[in-house]
Amino acid sequence: MKIGVFGTGVVGQTLAEKLESLGHEVVMGTRDVQQSLTRADKDSFGRPPLKDWLAQHSAVKLATHAEAAAHGALLVNATNGMGTLDALKLAGEKNLNGKVLLDISNPLDFSKGMPPTLFVCNTDSLAEQIQRTYPQLKVVKSLNTLNAYLMVAPRMLSEDHSIFLSGNDTDAKNEVRGILRSFGWKDSEMIDLGDITTARGTEQLLPIWVRLWGALQNPMFNFKIVMEPAPKA
Repeated sequence: MKIGVFGTGVVGQTLAEKLESLGHEVVMGTRDVQQSLTRADKDSFGRPPLKDWLAQHSAVKLATHAEAAAHGALLVNATNGMGTLDALKLAGEKNLNGKVLLDISNPLDFSKGMPPTLFVCNTDSLAEQIQRTYPQLKVVKSLNTLNAYLMVAPRMLSEDHSIFLSGNDTDAKNEVRGILRSFGWKDSEMIDLGDITTARGTEQLLPIWVRLWGALQNPMFNFKIVMEPAPKA
């Protein structure tokens, strides 16, 4: 499948690397290709500069957001939440219409340092803002509640754990389910919360996720929903 990934940070790189390893044709989108390629420093996670990463993953192509959107039959939003709507504007509505967008972004505001706050919450979500802005785009919120490495390799944890999906289109959610299965997620671990408004809940998990990271000093964890079996009639 042809897939366009918006964002070149650790999440975008991790998703692009996994998707390419599964045989997909991946194009990563960025605001300015040349500027992205001139970065020489390691990122905040100690990963090599993008140009070095691309040299190691030559099958993944770097292009503008518009070119990545035009390329992809499926799109992945792995941009910083603050820049999401600007990135999609650059992608262009005509390149987005009718496609499925797996939205991994979170509305985190780091302007006052750590821990971040949410710049949208309670009565709205970033996923809903995307859906309202691009009504013909099929937005599915998922994978936004855990570390990037666990997103694509859930079996790194020794126990089953939970992943959530929110979206208005059943077929779009099923397409995302297929991607999740290819990453190693079990159907029993996927929880369909309902329409896109339910993304408010998963985006609002991020404040507790950040605080757990601080307390545990390890980002390799996830939420697990445990419940009693339904009583027999």
